[in-house]
Amino acid sequence: MPKGKLTLIPTPLNNSSLLHPENLKILEGACSKPDQSIFLLEEPKSSRRRWISWGLDRSFIDSFRYFNEHNQREDQPELISQMRDGKNIYLISDEGIPVFCDPGARLVNACYESNLEVDCGVFCNSLMLALALSGFDVDSFHFMGFPPLKDPERKKWFNNFCLSKNCTALMDTAYRLGRVLTDIEATSSSDLYFLACDLNRDSQLLLRGNISSIIKNFDGGKRDFVLIKQKHVRNNFKKR
Repeated sequence: MPKGKLTLIPTPLNNSSLLHPENLKILEGACSKPDQSIFLLEEPKSSRRRWISWGLDRSFIDSFRYFNEHNQREDQPELISQMRDGKNIYLISDEGIPVFCDPGARLVNACYESNLEVDCGVFCNSLMLALALSGFDVDSFHFMGFPPLKDPERKKWFNNFCLSKNCTALMDTAYRLGRVLTDIEATSSSDLYFLACDLNRDSQLLLRGNISSIIKNFDGGKRDFVLIKQKHVRNNFKKR
């Protein structure tokens, strides 16, 4: 049996807005396969109200599982086991994108460590989406923007990027991705990286590992991207 995957479902920031049509389509598809789908939500009252407002099947409400700061550590091993057995999990935030100031980052991280796929519904901000998909501790992060084009400024910029102790993100134009990867490899190779390419497209590519493995598995194509770095320590998450 194929393994299941975790899908993050971003939701509107207010109760009166409709769910994005693509995200609604994902949940409708999940509802059509009830034996394979697990819906994780944060809080009963608001979750039920919004589910009904989006026109989704009410019969699934009784099967909701609530995933929050009180039970995420305890429930995570079981959820990982269920994905290994072929269940697909849909993590639905009360507002916005899951993981930011919400439970989920540890579960995303556990999926990568268990070689389980992680995906996400449509969201309008590539940086926030990439951070959510990374599985890194994003309670605090640094966005460094675009690197300079020429040395010595470029070399100094990448030294600062690689030395940063925070979760740190960068972006650049699509045709410079290969150069960015080789410049990082020449500077430091000991940290953990997440490369998110062509988010919410058919060509989406998500890679996580050290910089050498990222380069090895990158196809070399021209892709829009966000690259995120986190210091590779045994436990990257702060105690909650």
